[in-house]
Amino acid sequence: MATLWQRIRGRSSRAAVDPLAPYAVNPYLVGPAGPTMGREETYTGEFVAAVQHAYRSNGIIFACNLARASVFAEARFQFRRLQDGRPGDLFGTRELGVVESPWPGGTTADLLTRMIQDVDLGGNAFIYRAPNGRLKRLRPDYVTIVLGSRSEPELFGDALDAELLGYIYHPQGSGQLDDGVVLLPDEVAHWAPIPDPLFHYRGMSWVTPIARELAADDAATNHKLSYFRNGATSGVIVSLDSSVTEEKAKRFIELFRQQHEGVTNAYRTVFLGGGAQVHNAGNNLQQLTFTSVQGAGETRIAAAAGVPPVIVGLSEGLQAATYSNYAQARRRFADGTLRPLWRSAAQALAAIVEVPDGAELWFDDRDIAFLREDRRDSAEIQARQAQTIRTLIDAGYDPDTVVPAVTAENFRLLRHSGLYSVQLRPPGVEQGTPTKSVPISKKDVPTVVEPNQIDPRDPS
Repeated sequence: MATLWQRIRGRSSRAAVDPLAPYAVNPYLVGPAGPTMGREETYTGEFVAAVQHAYRSNGIIFACNLARASVFAEARFQFRRLQDGRPGDLFGTRELGVVESPWPGGTTADLLTRMIQDVDLGGNAFIYRAPNGRLKRLRPDYVTIVLGSRSEPELFGDALDAELLGYIYHPQGSGQLDDGVVLLPDEVAHWAPIPDPLFHYRGMSWVTPIARELAADDAATNHKLSYFRNGATSGVIVSLDSSVTEEKAKRFIELFRQQHEGVTNAYRTVFLGGGAQVHNAGNNLQQLTFTSVQGAGETRIAAAAGVPPVIVGLSEGLQAATYSNYAQARRRFADGTLRPLWRSAAQALAAIVEVPDGAELWFDDRDIAFLREDRRDSAEIQARQAQTIRTLIDAGYDPDTVVPAVTAENFRLLRHSGLYSVQLRPPGVEQGTPTKSVPISKKDVPTVVEPNQIDPRDPS
């Protein structure tokens, strides 16, 4: 413990005042190996189990994760100005190169793919920023979260003044507290979009609540596989005459299995003798409504992932799919799942990115092909905004303030120029000055000529 605490103090010595000095010497330490001094945030190994038994072995889990990651990785990061608490324009600086080229050969898409994969399977994503500016993805089950309390160390993370002190990364996954690299909070971006109610900082994977659905889907898949392995029948009972000896019965059973069990022997004619009879036991897949049973489980898995079944291509979603409700499903997926994930990921990465004053790290989804149909709605909104801009400019507001005010939906940004529309006041006339009437000469008044009447001005 002393070695670990010295490491934490040594890493924090770059500050003018040691931020950990006021804390008690027994911090709240939990990690992959379980709690050392505490009761919460113990990692129980869900990450490896989710990878081995869900992501690598279950097609529905893989399809849901792939649907989430393929669109999630298309976004780009930008800075967004904040004006009076309202969002403004997007802009970029050289600092965004940290997330645009996170590691040698890596891109923003690689970074986002790794983050969403870790969150889907482990509930947490940890990204470390090295002193050279490069980013490093940390396996979630190799990270220990360190909490501490100044006044009530015996309460650990439950104390009222408990704070996050840092992280310990175990490169080999040993979980030993004296065999790790200590990292401070400003060096690690911790993303946990689904908080675990039992823990203070750790997140929860969406796979965790559907463990039973996952087991049921695996059982259904195994049942289907066994159905075909056994000659596409759910069960066969063969009864032999009582006069058949045990030795003859064993030879008959062995021969029957060789000739009639397995997919290659399906639908072969059965020839029996000696009083043997064959009875079909159980139901076939159609009688079991197998498609409906398995499809319902797949839909519940997709619901936990926040992906509409038609987006993943599941059977129940495709049966009810039309172009109209596919567009609705796509919008629900984008607005209800992807955009909250982008927002929380940007806020998490802001811990290791130097964000300019008066701005925030944000995402840019304007170039994502999956959301291209949303551009039509955006175009309609822009058309209405353009009409509003024209109205405000005609009313005399400064054009330089009209566009920011309309886009930010904050009319407090408007500044009036003191000029009014030409329909209301002649040019050059100041507000409050009475207008003078101008006499009109007779030559400016047109002469109205009635039909069949000679115009006196006509020389002919």
